[in-house]
Amino acid sequence: MRSETGFDPDLYQRFPTQEERPAEEEEELRRIWCAPHGWEYLTVVNNNYVGIFYLGTAFLFFLLAGVLALLMRVQLAAPLMEVLPQATYNQVFTMHGTVMMFLFAVPMVEAAGVLLLPQMLAARDLPFPRLSAYAFWAYAVGGLAFFASLFVGLAPDGGWFMYPPYTSKAYSPGINADFWLLGIGFIEISAIAGAIEIIVGVLRTRAPGMSLDKMPIFAWAMLVFAVMIIIAFPSVILATLLLEIERAFNWPFFDAARGGDPVLWQHLFWFFGHPEVYIIFLPAAGMMSMIVPTVAKAELVGYRLIVLAMIATGFISFGVWAHHMFTVGLPPMTTGFFSAASMAVSLPAGIQVFSWIATLAIGRPRFNAPGLFVLGSIVIFVTGGLTGVMVALVPFDWQAHDTYFIVAHLHYVLIGGMVFPLFAAMYYWIPMVSSRAMSERLAKWVFGLMFTGMNVAFMPMHLAGLMGMPRRVYTYLPGSGWDMLNLISTVGAFLFAFGVLLFLIDLARNFRMAPGGGNAGNVYGAGSLEWLPTELYSTRSIPVVKSREPLWDDPKISDNVEQGRYFLPRSATGLRETIVTSPLLAEPQYVQIMPGPSVWPLVAAIFTAFFFLALTVQAYMFGLASGVITVMAMLRWLSETDRPIAQDEVDIGAGIMVPTYMTGPRSHGWWAMVILMIVMAMISAMAMFGLAFLWSNQPTFWTPPALLGEGAPIALGYGLVVAAAVSSRWLHRIGNNWAVAPVLLAGLAAPLLTWLDIRMWSAVLAPDASGQGAAVFAILSLQGTVAAIGILFAAYLGWRALRGLITPTRNSTLDLACLFIGYCGAQGLVGTIFTRAVGA
Repeated sequence: MRSETGFDPDLYQRFPTQEERPAEEEEELRRIWCAPHGWEYLTVVNNNYVGIFYLGTAFLFFLLAGVLALLMRVQLAAPLMEVLPQATYNQVFTMHGTVMMFLFAVPMVEAAGVLLLPQMLAARDLPFPRLSAYAFWAYAVGGLAFFASLFVGLAPDGGWFMYPPYTSKAYSPGINADFWLLGIGFIEISAIAGAIEIIVGVLRTRAPGMSLDKMPIFAWAMLVFAVMIIIAFPSVILATLLLEIERAFNWPFFDAARGGDPVLWQHLFWFFGHPEVYIIFLPAAGMMSMIVPTVAKAELVGYRLIVLAMIATGFISFGVWAHHMFTVGLPPMTTGFFSAASMAVSLPAGIQVFSWIATLAIGRPRFNAPGLFVLGSIVIFVTGGLTGVMVALVPFDWQAHDTYFIVAHLHYVLIGGMVFPLFAAMYYWIPMVSSRAMSERLAKWVFGLMFTGMNVAFMPMHLAGLMGMPRRVYTYLPGSGWDMLNLISTVGAFLFAFGVLLFLIDLARNFRMAPGGGNAGNVYGAGSLEWLPTELYSTRSIPVVKSREPLWDDPKISDNVEQGRYFLPRSATGLRETIVTSPLLAEPQYVQIMPGPSVWPLVAAIFTAFFFLALTVQAYMFGLASGVITVMAMLRWLSETDRPIAQDEVDIGAGIMVPTYMTGPRSHGWWAMVILMIVMAMISAMAMFGLAFLWSNQPTFWTPPALLGEGAPIALGYGLVVAAAVSSRWLHRIGNNWAVAPVLLAGLAAPLLTWLDIRMWSAVLAPDASGQGAAVFAILSLQGTVAAIGILFAAYLGWRALRGLITPTRNSTLDLACLFIGYCGAQGLVGTIFTRAVGA
């Protein structure tokens, strides 16, 4: 295979013959990647600590949501029960769904990625460890504050889907809905931060030689998962912003009486909501595909087919969002398309299931704790998939919609496709981070109780739904035929809960955190790299990867790694480092200097949470102050990165010299900025979709926009912003000392152009008068937000330039500022044309 970077692959063959490295070098690595003590746990950024914190917090939310589920089942165990008043029940079922979907499912698999990926890829850490720390603390602080609203009667009560008009100000006048809208939007921002970290980490920090076809299947799953997040989650962020703006400022996005449309919320929400099921499923499937070969002691059948199936699932899942909207009156052609897509998405999932079954069939499976949960997952998930094909048929969906049949289907898919794989993963990987493994004897009881309880709880719900029991009712009359079915479901829920309780007892008895070595080790005999001997700096040296199961195919690799016979056996610069490799063939490109512990991600996360909470309770001055502190903390955090060091090149082993700094498309920061721009472009695109949707559905409320020519000067101005950003980068490449000037001017010009566009539109539209006005001014507000961030970029760039930190060889800040401000101009140009073209 041809080299991407010019490195000779034969150089890799030198490593096993090298002499052992002295013990002093290993001690230096321990010092640099030191363990935290006391309050330092709050500032730690190592993936092994942050990952464990992340997983523990997500599992806590699983337990809290489970308690809420038990309260609901007690309320529904018999007719006319009075355990929970109706208002409280509405809050409980809303919080149960919201916590499970937003605070447990997605954060749990993202946390697993933060913990496992560096070990699987044999990297020292993911490329943005402080971003991971920020994402965790933002999620933990914001999530716990959101959950606490339940104890003061301010929890949301509109369902985890928050459909307007029920959640509009007219029907939900309190701040309960605001807690959901601002809290969930904030938590999704944390998820996007984690997704950026995962994409860049998987593509750019793999061990040398780990080409894409040798990458662990879990890494593939997390890559597709993260790409889906950056495409899907902007939609729900926009939806929550629009509904909150409608509630706060009376802009009628969803008010049909003034040219809005409540169905717009459903499109925006389910464009996120149905892909989210697969966002949750794919990482869990990746875990299954890692565990099954170890259980079977056989290589995974159909590796390439599984990768293609994961990519296909990610692609098709964006074509099924209206699967949830068959009863809203969509045109027949539309329902036919989404029905076909809803059935088609089951095909790639089936490929993965058959691969697991085939692997178990050709191997010699041992039904230990992970093996039992793997089997349970296959049985339950396939059952849920079969009912999924049923509800994909439009006539059947019309009958089953909003009944307990849908509740049963949803829980079979999510518990079989995510919860059981997660428990398999915890039994499988806990020995990697704990000094003791979990009990195999207790695991059989845990599995038996959970598997039995799950089926006893949810199988009767299919029948109750077919007998007409609607969702979201807090009680029902006797004589409906649902009494016994609900009682059985309640018994099953408690059986499942007893299984989880037994797991917690086992966890308390045996889990002893040991992220820096001294763990229980590879108790199940797996073949992937996370089972190499590790310390806080990950592996003693970064190996050359020649197969998908290195520990099975090369029995000496563990000894060679531990003796420092591969890449980076010592710190080449005296700082934390990892190797950045090429995205396809994983050939070394440069050494990345990794940031160490810092209090600033924690400060930024706390005040980000305070900012959103202050907006919720309408404490605007406190919110403004919190926002300013957040921005200052982030700038302080950024000022410590991109630091100059003495060595321009270092030897990473076998005489291979690589740079210690990189700019342009090879830089990991450049990749992260491009991903961020995709996120912002998706938010903008969904806002434009909203404008077009309202025009096509509410034409009687439409005011023809001004002539396209009137927006030409503003469009031209935005075009000049793009040109200035491009010219700055070009001028710097040729060594011009004034290279930063054009992009600085462009960063100042973009907000002025946005203000002029707002003034122009204000002459013909008012944002609170019609859905058109609300949608147009929402697009302008998004542009204003991007322009304001552009000013911050320009100010930070100017500060670094004045300090002499922008040099011909160290100019990543200029690269990123040019990218962002150029994007700001491009978004403004498209928005200026689009808002005038729709309905012209």
